[in-house]
Amino acid sequence: MDYKQLIIRGISYSQTQSGAYALLLEHEETHIKLPVVIGNFEAQSISLGLEKDIHPPRPLTHDLFTRFIVSANYELLSVIIYQIVDGVFFSNINFKNKTTEEEMILDARTSDAVAMAVRFDAPIFTTQQVLNEAGILLELEDVSKEEEHFSETVQEEDNLKSVSMEELQKLLDEAVKEEDYDTALEIQEEIKRRKKKID
Repeated sequence: MDYKQLIIRGISYSQTQSGAYALLLEHEETHIKLPVVIGNFEAQSISLGLEKDIHPPRPLTHDLFTRFIVSANYELLSVIIYQIVDGVFFSNINFKNKTTEEEMILDARTSDAVAMAVRFDAPIFTTQQVLNEAGILLELEDVSKEEEHFSETVQEEDNLKSVSMEELQKLLDEAVKEEDYDTALEIQEEIKRRKKKID
């Protein structure tokens, strides 16, 4: 089957479901976007998987499963979003045993599959049918500007602009230590913004 590769364009608060988030996947060639509604925990886990610099003191569920896969000598080859039924996406995670070359396919929620894919830097694919049924064409100027993060402690960016880089690093360390990853991600974004200005 001719699968279409998707990239993660961002995570934002869902406009349709209270307390949920929208994971925005995009087919690079056609720029068709695939919005997938996910829960808070999964949104946080995907964000942490993308942010390689933040390491939780204790493993999250997806981190634990990642360690198990590696320990069992498997690798995650790809994620395939193969179907949508009544607004629900169905996905498979494809694994391969590094020793025996045996392949294994596991059914998974799309949010969990993507959270695992980002930890293995594995590609995410879908079918043309899914793109036809659920894809939308949006013009996004800059995803980094449109992405919304999930901080409760840091409500506005202005709260961080007056803080020095040294203090930001301390706040980041404290947030990770206290397992407040929402705040940690917000602080990490501010640090990245400042480093870009310096560069």
